[in-house]
Amino acid sequence: MNKELKYDSKKISYSIYGQGKPVMLVHGFGEDSRIWKHQVEYLQNNFKLIVPDLPGSGKSELIPDLTIDEMAEVLHAIIHEENIERCTVIGHSMGGYTTLALAEKYWNHLNAFGLFHSSAFADSEEKKAARQKSIHFIKEHGAMEFLKTAIPNLFSEQFREKSSAIVEELIKQGHNFSAESLVSYYQAMIKRPDRSSVLSQSAVSVLFIMGKYDTAVPFEDSLKQCHLPETSYIHILRQSAHMGMLEETEKCNEILEKFLQEI
Repeated sequence: MNKELKYDSKKISYSIYGQGKPVMLVHGFGEDSRIWKHQVEYLQNNFKLIVPDLPGSGKSELIPDLTIDEMAEVLHAIIHEENIERCTVIGHSMGGYTTLALAEKYWNHLNAFGLFHSSAFADSEEKKAARQKSIHFIKEHGAMEFLKTAIPNLFSEQFREKSSAIVEELIKQGHNFSAESLVSYYQAMIKRPDRSSVLSQSAVSVLFIMGKYDTAVPFEDSLKQCHLPETSYIHILRQSAHMGMLEETEKCNEILEKFLQEI
């Protein structure tokens, strides 16, 4: 079921699938809710899935002066709109940053959360410089030209060679993005604070899904944070880089199902 609400006078789109324990799946940078299609197909028979398009992605309109905290407020608005008391939130990459911001302010709405190729650490100075370089490229060449070069690097070399059609399909979906949206996301990520304390103070279980070949959220950085929560579920995808939901779909589906059943 496709639904929408107004947030700060802007349209926010999200979809509801299935019935049962509520679970929100939050996409990352350069993606929209379609990135979760395999997980939706697998999980919808046992869970109520809430799958939003973040502002500026998919069918959702961009909010001016967007921040990670503002995106968390959008998730909270959806939770409130659906009259959900508590749910599990799984965030991929930038969606994980947003999930952490939601957990920091609205912890009472979460019974667990997950970081799917994501991190609680703030950007290093080197990472900020790389994002600024990307912003310059996007402003000069446009969103699509940037995504053509950036998206393939999110996958492992082996996957790119064996499943080039999947990579190309994700690039094609990038036609919906404006340069303004991508720049807004990068600026939001640069400004986000370190949220390691959200992990160390978490009263609920936290899922970590890490890719061995991930360069966007390096494997070593993920290992440095997964011990912080009192209860962690840790899974290493040994064939994946940053896109485990596509690179190791079956394994990711099983990991998510087991986590959601056990919490």
